Order: sequence, then C-alpha cells, then structure tokens
Amino acid sequence: MTKIQGARERARGEITTAIKDEARRQLAAHGAAKLSLRAVARELGMVSSALYRYFPNRDDLLTALITDSYDALGAAAESALAHSAEQGDAHLARWQAVCRAVRGWALDHPHEYALIYGSPVPGYAAPETTTGPAARAALALITIAADAHAAGALRVPGETEDLGAGPGAGIPAAHVGPEPDASVPLPAAPAPVLADTHDLTERLDVALPAAAMAQLAAVWAQLFGLLSFELFGQFEGVIAARDEFFDHAVVGLARVAGLV
Repeated sequence: MTKIQGARERARGEITTAIKDEARRQLAAHGAAKLSLRAVARELGMVSSALYRYFPNRDDLLTALITDSYDALGAAAESALAHSAEQGDAHLARWQAVCRAVRGWALDHPHEYALIYGSPVPGYAAPETTTGPAARAALALITIAADAHAAGALRVPGETEDLGAGPGAGIPAAHVGPEPDASVPLPAAPAPVLADTHDLTERLDVALPAAAMAQLAAVWAQLFGLLSFELFGQFEGVIAARDEFFDHAVVGLARVAGLV
C-alpha cells in the first residue's frame, strides 16, 4: 500500500466513524425508525451524494450500527469471561461475571441496546452478516455451560446426576437455596425443541446435550427480559434495589441452566 493509499484509507475510516457517531446521536434523539441519511449528511456538513459512497442506503447504515453494537456487547461479555477464568473462578462466578458485564454494557449504551433488542425497525430486515456478532455474548455463557458439562458439573434435564461435588458445591445456601434432589432428573424439553437445539449445538460446534442447550436458550431470553424491563422502565415502582435484584435473578438463571 502506498502512502497515498494509506492516507485515503485513514480518511475513509475517519469519515465512516463520524457518520456512525452522528447516526448514534440521531438514534438517541429520534429512534431507529427515524434515522435519515440526509439528516446525517446535513449535520456533518456533507452532501447526500457523498454520504452514499459510504452507506448506499439507510439499511446499510443500520446494519453497520447493529453489527457494532453486537460486537461491543460480545466484547464486554468475552472480556468478563476471560478475566473471571484467569482468576480461577468457579462456573457460577464466571456466569455471574458475564451476566453483569452484559447488564453493564446495556446500562451504559441504552440506545444501542434498544437498537438490537428493542422494537423492530419498520421496513428493515437484518442480513445474515449480523448473526455472528449477535452470537458472541451468548457464546460466552454457552462456553461456561460447556466447560461445566465437561467437568461433570452441569445438571442436564433427563439425566440423573451425582451432585455431591457438582453444581452448587461450596456455594452458601443463602445464594442457591436447597440442594436439588439428584435422584429426580429435571424434565427435558419437548422433542421438537430438542431437535431444534440439537441442530443449534451442531451449528455452533458446542459439546453440549440438546437438553442443556434448550435450557440455555430459555435462560438467554429470560436474561434479556430482565434487562429490557430495567432499561424500558418496567421496574419503576416495583424494584428499587436493581443491582441486588439482578444478582439474585442471575443465580436463578444459573439454576435453570444447570450450573447450580
């Protein structure tokens, strides 16, 4: 690459960043449905035709913003998992660290959270290129479950486990409640669901039983239900101790996932 080519690439990168930054400001002020390339160009002092060289249409710009948001959320989850693993934390502690990181990112970036987990944008369909970034945060939690399963420390629906030194071992009872009865297997999801989650484990190349993946899929939905209730004001007048409530709920989700 010549010096001129390098300078052009840097300039293009700087302009692309400026366009996305202004688009995020518009998201915060007006919402994704009202995002306008012409308005972005006007605020940046650009003619619309110049902006179209970077993002040919609104959907391309939305896709870039969505991908960035998923990647940022995924990076926060992955960083928390890596740090917790380096500390030698138990599976439950790693789970808690990742969930807290996901919540922390959501609270710090409410408009980006709303873009990827709020109401669908009318007329927009996310392309397949967003799938990988969207999976990153989920894969952090799936990794914890897979590690626990490999260590014989994951309760799997439909299986009877010896939990003497497994999930919940060494954790204060105040945090996890009564120890599950190992002689009574958890009920597995219906067969059509297991077929879906079997396919999912193969696509993700994850060493988990389909029954465990079904639990994780339910937990993933519940985690973001908690976050959406908090960010969109559904806990107002209901729960004031949000940090404590979230931590309590996360242990409950870990129980559903089979880690406790």
